[in-house]
Amino acid sequence: MSEALQRLREFAKQVLKCVEKDEPVRIPKRTTSNIRYDPKREIFTLGPDKLERRPRTLKGSKKLAQMLSVAAFAKELVEKGRSATLREIYYTSEGWEVDFKDQRESDAIVEDLEATLGLKREEFGVWPEEDGAAVYGDLLVREDGVEIHAERAGISGYNIPPNVDAVEILDCGAERVIAVETMGMYRRLVQERAHEKLDALIVGLKGQAARATRRLLRRLNEELGLPVYVFTDGDPYGWHIYMVIRSGSAKAAHLNEELACPDAKFIGVTATDIVEYDLPTEPLKKTDYKRIEELRRDPRYDDPFWKRELDLLEKLGKKAEQQAFAKYSLDYVVKEYLPAKLDELE
Repeated sequence: MSEALQRLREFAKQVLKCVEKDEPVRIPKRTTSNIRYDPKREIFTLGPDKLERRPRTLKGSKKLAQMLSVAAFAKELVEKGRSATLREIYYTSEGWEVDFKDQRESDAIVEDLEATLGLKREEFGVWPEEDGAAVYGDLLVREDGVEIHAERAGISGYNIPPNVDAVEILDCGAERVIAVETMGMYRRLVQERAHEKLDALIVGLKGQAARATRRLLRRLNEELGLPVYVFTDGDPYGWHIYMVIRSGSAKAAHLNEELACPDAKFIGVTATDIVEYDLPTEPLKKTDYKRIEELRRDPRYDDPFWKRELDLLEKLGKKAEQQAFAKYSLDYVVKEYLPAKLDELE
């Protein structure tokens, strides 16, 4: 019996026992009041608080019925070796005896089930809508019985699947991982053969990294010992993309031990880079200034480096994209910028 199937059955037995004894079912509380930042491990985690769902109350019984319905659907997926997206679960629920007012409610129930079972949703057959972007370089994996080399899979590289833990890493000849925010820069690095020149796996994040991408970065770092470097736009949103990779998100606090990569290092673009490289810029918008203030209140940015960069960005009133280095040449990032950054950190 698979681990997912066993835990789903144990959960059903737990609920039945609570109903028979008229006791509340206790599940991890995922509200902000129970999310903690652990400075030692440098990740967000769930605290010890539990949420009680009582079978005899209207609200409690409905939530439990929703969880059991999703759990039953997940059990069927696992038994049949199938999968379904979050969107499909919402539409499938139209045929159940319980209902959800919208997809946000059904997504939240799936997350409750994750936290309760101690499993990622991908492990019980539930996939997100977004894909995990791509990786290019000297990496050989086996997926669904098929061996795939990330450099020979085509110019777009190896598309990262939703359930990365089902992928077996067979071999890797790279010495490091460089994760880039935009797919435009990803394609530029691929064209300039950055994987060879920098001895790296190039991972395209496609903006804010999907869970599958973050899980792959964690596995490459943890299982292969590869250092992970994150290259983003020079703005508060790009910087937060890095921080989510490094220490996880509050929303996924129940999974950050498997998704976060605390060893990940930031290699720009910084506000200092904007000045020193005289990069083309755009004015900061109101949303950017608001985001800067939000980051200042975030404990993860409470160190001299980030304080200095946030202050300088605000003072400049400008931001820069990764592609701004094209001012010098299309291959400048690979020939000059990234090697200099790597030399500083290695």
